[in-house]
Amino acid sequence: DALKPDLLRHALEGIDTAYYLIHSLHLGPKEFESADIQAAINFREAAESEQIKRIIYLGGLGDAQTPLSDHLRSRMAVAEELRRGRTPVTILRAAVIIGSGSASYEIMLNLIRKLPVVLLPHWARSKCQPIAIRDVVKYLVGVLEVPEAVGRSFDIGGNDILTYRAMLRTLADLLQKKRLFLPCPVSQIEFYAYLMSLVTPVPAPITQCLMEGLKNDVICQDRSIESLLPFEPTTYRIGVIRAMSREEQDQVHTRWSDAYPRAHELAIKLRELKPAPKYGSSYSLVTGKSASSLFSSICTIGGKEGWFRGNWMWRLRGGLDRILMGVGSLRGRRSLSTLKINDVIDFWRVEDLQEEKRLLLRAEMKLPGRAWLEFKIENSEDRRKLSVNAYYDTHTLFGRLYWYAFLPFHHYLFDGLIKQIEKRS
Repeated sequence: DALKPDLLRHALEGIDTAYYLIHSLHLGPKEFESADIQAAINFREAAESEQIKRIIYLGGLGDAQTPLSDHLRSRMAVAEELRRGRTPVTILRAAVIIGSGSASYEIMLNLIRKLPVVLLPHWARSKCQPIAIRDVVKYLVGVLEVPEAVGRSFDIGGNDILTYRAMLRTLADLLQKKRLFLPCPVSQIEFYAYLMSLVTPVPAPITQCLMEGLKNDVICQDRSIESLLPFEPTTYRIGVIRAMSREEQDQVHTRWSDAYPRAHELAIKLRELKPAPKYGSSYSLVTGKSASSLFSSICTIGGKEGWFRGNWMWRLRGGLDRILMGVGSLRGRRSLSTLKINDVIDFWRVEDLQEEKRLLLRAEMKLPGRAWLEFKIENSEDRRKLSVNAYYDTHTLFGRLYWYAFLPFHHYLFDGLIKQIEKRS
């Protein structure tokens, strides 16, 4: 946590070069700027304290001679703050980064997938120089290996300079979706950000911060890095194809949603709760199927696969939560088949995972209490007991009313869910 200096100094012990890839967009438009600056100050001071030899920072493109959005201005302010210290800083400045799992890519992808008519405000004609994630990594590694890059700032971008309208049209063409693009007289960023948050997995606070940058042209002004690291950058079209192929191959290693909402790591774990939750429901069945096949079936719930029987009720609940706080079933999941601790599954997060034994999910939906959903497999001779357990903790009257209001639906939801897991294993 870059806002906690002691943790930073501990993380930087014995480090030669540090990559700075931090931003605070999840805090929303009113808070992220001050958090970004404080994080940069803390990092700069910790780097000096631990005698770091070099910092490499990935920031944002934008012409400092023109009025910039809060997001782009903050990216530049962070660069200047890091430079105030004695540690040499190399700065790479990029526009939209195209890669599977990134917030910008998922916003555009979901707009084209879900909306037959796309309304475009006047700022959709702004120019952008997108860059593929593989090229960003090439530059990040490259400047580490080239001494001439120490202490310098570079613009990095792909081969294409496109409007956002053209980027969306290319996406529609690659997805083979016929979409109608219409100009829209309404240009209020907050309005568009909220609408997009309802049809894309990215919450309104992050969407709004990103969209405010669309008002500016973001094009490389300084291409001097090409003489230090000469290679042919990827086109926008190829970058999108590679991102899509990652999804099709189920090889998305990280997603923006794994770190959202903020402070999720501070949430109370089920094992930490004393006394244990007072309210709960349990459903089980005995089967002859193997523990490995049952566990594999459990690990496919959520995302595109859905929640089997009762799927419409889960999605309704996730949709309501999306409107209330921006964390709903649209978040999906990182992988179609594999899970790890802290992965997101719609409005749940993986709290514990024990291969062929247990999957514990913690709710991140808007609730008058805390909730967990546990899947367990227990061996008994040549049979397996498969169970699903719901735990709910509350200390308010409204919380108790909420529990009893949903209690009649538990048999339909959980009994059907557990039978479908067994059937599909």
